[in-house]
Amino acid sequence: MKYILSLLLACTISMTIFAQKEKFPDVYDWNWAIDGPIMAVGIAGTGYGTYLIAEKEGITEAELAEIVASQGDINGLDSWAIGNINDDSELLSDYPFLAGMALPVLLGFDKNINDDAFKILGLYVESIGLTGSFYSISAGLINRSRPYVYSEEADLGRRTNSNGQRSFYSGHVAVTANGFFFTAKVLNDYYPDLRAKGLIWGAAAVLPAAVGYWRIESGRHFLTDVLLGYGMGAATGILVPHFHKKENSQIGFQPSTKLNLLGDSYQGIALRYRF
Repeated sequence: MKYILSLLLACTISMTIFAQKEKFPDVYDWNWAIDGPIMAVGIAGTGYGTYLIAEKEGITEAELAEIVASQGDINGLDSWAIGNINDDSELLSDYPFLAGMALPVLLGFDKNINDDAFKILGLYVESIGLTGSFYSISAGLINRSRPYVYSEEADLGRRTNSNGQRSFYSGHVAVTANGFFFTAKVLNDYYPDLRAKGLIWGAAAVLPAAVGYWRIESGRHFLTDVLLGYGMGAATGILVPHFHKKENSQIGFQPSTKLNLLGDSYQGIALRYRF
């Protein structure tokens, strides 16, 4: 999670610069009284979770033997991943992961978004901060052996290391989903009529899933770890900008004039719901 901490700090510093010289279009609301504490909680939570992970202890050879012996208790959704180990798949999963973290920051280079760069960056700090907090605290407090811990192909040191007890849940998938879904949501809000919108949302859905596949193949996570990471990352990536959108979830009324089946006109009031 050191990547997330570094990104959070960089974004916070950049926000101060943007705040001094940018004007923003009316797409998202921003309130320091509310959003400031949320950002602080996200950064602090990620830092605390990282501390918990660093302090996590490994297991003994006797404990390893007990874990391997109890592999029959693993649920059916996850049992097929027992013993997986593949370093190439682990490496592949890093590329979309890093791209997912960087992509929201690149939104500021869009000519129609860069005037709102401060808000976008602030929303991303909130989003990635919450994602990092949920993941790192869970990984620090919950012990679940990674699939490769069950493999005799892995060396003993790797199997008993504290890192081997951080299968729950997938931070790689959560961060990737957060970044891509956040970017898709922001682009959707700025360009609601964009023809490539389907491709953007499709990429946002597929790339985190690919990371999840590689994390399972590499022996780093089980399917349920990946599914939870996907859901958590996608939720924070979409909901943070969603709840800041100025026209978000508003019910309104507007005059309406229509013709009935006999050709007579009538007037009324139409109920409009925006989301």
